[in-house]
Amino acid sequence: MTEIVLHHPKGSTAQVMLYGATIVSWRSPSQLQPEPVERLFVSSTSFRDGSKPIRGGIPVVFPCFGPPAHQEHLSLPQHGFARNSRWTWNGIITDQEDQVSVTLTLEPTPAIRALYKRQFHLSFVVTLKEFELSTELHVQNTSGSTAYPPDYLEFQALFHNYILVPAANDVLITPLKDNTYFDKTESTEEGRTTAKIETRAGVDVKKFTDSVYENASQDYEVTWPGGGVAIKTSNLKDVVVWNPQADAGSQIGDMENGGWEKFVCCEPGHVRGFAKVAPGTTWMGKQTLSVIHNARRHQ
Repeated sequence: MTEIVLHHPKGSTAQVMLYGATIVSWRSPSQLQPEPVERLFVSSTSFRDGSKPIRGGIPVVFPCFGPPAHQEHLSLPQHGFARNSRWTWNGIITDQEDQVSVTLTLEPTPAIRALYKRQFHLSFVVTLKEFELSTELHVQNTSGSTAYPPDYLEFQALFHNYILVPAANDVLITPLKDNTYFDKTESTEEGRTTAKIETRAGVDVKKFTDSVYENASQDYEVTWPGGGVAIKTSNLKDVVVWNPQADAGSQIGDMENGGWEKFVCCEPGHVRGFAKVAPGTTWMGKQTLSVIHNARRHQ
């Protein structure tokens, strides 16, 4: 088995790959449109053979975001190993009256141990409702150390949401005004590491955008004329807004031509600094994506 498909009795579906625990489809109706429609973008030229992470959907980023910076992560690829490891499913799908959910797990494999020496157990819970999709990442430090100070597991984690949109240039992300952010498109290291203050009421992606907002609201709306998706999070203090536009997008080998016009990435996570988990304890970060049924006033 390579994938799991969740079916909600009201018609919504979600497709989760065991490779990377990546959600590659979320189809949901709205109150105004009873026929389920796709809510996630996946590049038509994305690799599905396990040779590279899937380009699109909702990949899981762990234990590092971007190029590794922590001393224990230096041997890891960009965005860590969770999105290109094969996860395990125990064969159980929980089906309740208003929701259906599945849990995938990941523990150190020989390939992971060759690059990363820490002990951990990851659980990824996907829950589908009629108009909502929730993801939870549970990170357990399975070290048996009793040393003092505690042998903390330090990591970064993020849900890399590719939200399918009618036209990226028409999208606004709110509320991010007055938030501190770091612009990773700056040409110098000084520019990339200098904090800025967001002045826009609605953040757009009309040019190459790669911005990391620190200590943000944890509740966001990604809207366009006629609709949108709300993202409500818990214990994910930061959010990344990304769209490569043509200049950078055309350089991405597994990005379909013009793909950057069809999505906006709004990615909640803990990526400024590191989350810390003591031995025997568990950290959990959660997001809930929900359909915005009515048109928002577009500023």
